[in-house]
Formats: sequence, structure tokens, C-alpha cells
Amino acid sequence: MIEIEHFVKDYQDFHLEISMCIPDNKVVGIIGRNGCGKSTTIKAILGLIRPTSGSVRVFGKETRMLQPRDKERIGAALSDSMFSSQLTVEDIIAVLRAMYRDFDEPFFREMCGKLALPLKKQLKDFSTGMKVKVKVLTAISHKAALLILDEPTSGLDVEARTEIIRTIKDYVASNDCSVLITSHISSDLEGLCDEFYLFAGGRILLHETEENIGNRYGTVQIPFELFDSIDRSLVSSCKKETFGFACVINDKESFAANYPELKVKPANIDDLILLLGGDEG
Repeated sequence: MIEIEHFVKDYQDFHLEISMCIPDNKVVGIIGRNGCGKSTTIKAILGLIRPTSGSVRVFGKETRMLQPRDKERIGAALSDSMFSSQLTVEDIIAVLRAMYRDFDEPFFREMCGKLALPLKKQLKDFSTGMKVKVKVLTAISHKAALLILDEPTSGLDVEARTEIIRTIKDYVASNDCSVLITSHISSDLEGLCDEFYLFAGGRILLHETEENIGNRYGTVQIPFELFDSIDRSLVSSCKKETFGFACVINDKESFAANYPELKVKPANIDDLILLLGGDEG
């Protein structure tokens, strides 16, 4: 569905260099702290920026070769874009009806009711959560084969985030589609994504399935006096703390067998971001 090969994008103060693949009918999450390259990657996939070098292909085509009908197969919700604040949801329905041959207006209107989105009120009077619901609903309302969702839950309260994630899950469950979603809120992606890419400082530090993260990775506190005796091949990353090192273990069963005196805990996505994800803000 998406193939990114040796993609490089240089800005004055930032360098992104990645290769990755989003398969058909998979939900892939890009995780990492703000400023790690998530949104730049999304913009490259959508053809909003050109690479310094490398290639990005969607549906087997270079992004610059995508035709209008190809683009209709993509549903996107970007963190820094929105309809004009003067429009109402009824106005947006008219726009979508004109833009997409496969726009499902009955579904859109039904979901507006479920998500408590008023049809006649201008967007300028919507809460932040309501605006995000409009963006996500727009992305999933025209039978998109590829969903690209950039930080769809950022800045929302728990209730609104839960509604957004449930809406995305329901769409994925009832449609053949691929999804690429970015977030720095790990709990929003747990149980949603089949696999993850961890970004830090403009590069990919880790690519794993959700199952492997749970089965293979762990965290452990290693006292200073024991650290030099540890097999480094079992340790992905360490962070120095007051009484020793906080480490991510890439084979928790082997580590526990070799060092039974050290307590290994299962790692979650937050642990990977914190201990592998660098210090960018």
C-alpha cells in the first residue's frame, strides 16, 4: 500500500532519513515524541513535500504520479489542517458530495448523530474535540482504501479520545483498508495497531509488531555494580538513573533466565518511547 525507500528530507535544523512499508489491510502506528519526524513522513506520503532524495510510492505509484481517482482512495486527517471555520457541517457535506464519487452521505449523517455533531452550527463554535471528530469522519466517509491520521487525538480529553479511537476501530473492522496513524499518546494505539515504528531524531529506532513488543521486550533496573557483567546483546537501550540503569531488554525470557536476581517487567509502548526515543521535545 505504501512503500518508502531511502527517503531523506533535509530542513535547516532537521534531517529525516527512513525506509518503511505499510502493507495492505494492516494498521500501522508511528510513535515517538513531538519533533521526531512523524508529521513530515505523513506530508511526504500525501505529496505535500518533496524528498531531498529517495522515493515514496502509494498504490504502487510515485506520489507525484497519483491521479485524482487515486487520491479519492485516500482519507486523511492532519493535525494542522481543517475546513474554514465559517462552514457548517451541512456545508462540508456539500463539499464532500462534490469531491468524492464514493462519498457515503447517509453514513456521514448517521455518524454526525452518533458523535453529537450539529449540522447547522459553524465550525468556529465547535469545541476542539468536535473539530477532530469532523476531520476523522471526513476521512472515513468516502470508502477510503488508505487512511492517514496524523495525531488524531492530540489535545483531547479522555472521553473525546475514546470516541475517536472507537470510530476508527469500527471503520477498520468493517472495511478492507490500510491505516497509518501517528501519536505520542501510546494508550490510544494499543489494541488498534498491528505493528509500530518508533521514530526518534528523524530515524527509525524500532519496527515491531504489537505482539512482539508484548512478548519479547521488558524493562529492568540494573544496579551500577552489576551493569558491567550484563550481556549487552540482550539490552536495547539504557538510561542512567540515581541508583543504576533503567534498561529496555529485547529478550526478556533469556535475560530473566540468565539474571534471575533482577526483576524484569513487561515493556509497553511508553517504555519504548521513554528509553529508546531520545530527548527531542
